[in-house]
Amino acid sequence: MKKLVALLAIAGLMTFGLSGVVYAQDEKQTKEENVTEAAEATQATDEAVAADVQEQEEEVVVQKSFNQVLKDKFIEGGPPWMTPILIVLILGLAFVMERIIYLNLSTTNTTKLLMNLEEALKNGDVEKAKEICRNTRGPVASVFYQGLDRYDEGMEEIEKAVVSYGGVQVARLETNMSWIGFCIAVAPSLGFLGTVVGMVQAFDDIERAGDISPTIVAGGMKVALITTVFGLIVALILQVFYSYLIAKIDSLTNTMEDATISYMDIVVKYRK
Repeated sequence: MKKLVALLAIAGLMTFGLSGVVYAQDEKQTKEENVTEAAEATQATDEAVAADVQEQEEEVVVQKSFNQVLKDKFIEGGPPWMTPILIVLILGLAFVMERIIYLNLSTTNTTKLLMNLEEALKNGDVEKAKEICRNTRGPVASVFYQGLDRYDEGMEEIEKAVVSYGGVQVARLETNMSWIGFCIAVAPSLGFLGTVVGMVQAFDDIERAGDISPTIVAGGMKVALITTVFGLIVALILQVFYSYLIAKIDSLTNTMEDATISYMDIVVKYRK
């Protein structure tokens, strides 16, 4: 009997002991799994933050790249050769802006002007017609005023004054256009000059090194060609504006000629 009780006691102790060990192992495993999951979550968060920071840095690099690249290329091309090209660009754009402003101010509503002049001349009020021309901006009104100023001298004198002063106004429209063309021609020439000088320097570097190294050749040629690239870019920019100004001048000239023909018809109709 005593042996039976002892065996039962030993079996109970072993059962409870094993349960405690199993429970302790399960609890330890659960804690390890929780720690692993927390570590993985922290790592994922850190990777996401690092990715966001990298994207922001890349955006900053992209935003700064254009100005930085221009600055770097300007320095690589050599300030002594790049500065004249930059000066040509600034001068060319200055002439372009002056012409754009002048031509826009020279634009006139010729239909309205002719209607007002016809009404004044129909009533025989030449002075009012002159005042209308004086108060109207543009070369067309100036040409008409010259014709009205000789209104009493005969049709031949009126026509001569209109034609002569029309030529003067057309010449004024084309003022400074030759300088823009000069800048277009000079910019690539300066670029080619810088390229030639750069090539000579590259060959000097090869001679000093005593070896035709790809690094020396490629580096020297790249720097030499930068001036040509910038010169061509400047010429292309100015050429676009030059073509626009030429088209604008042609349009104003055609408008002036058409308006002058209508003006002479009005003068012949109402001149006594």
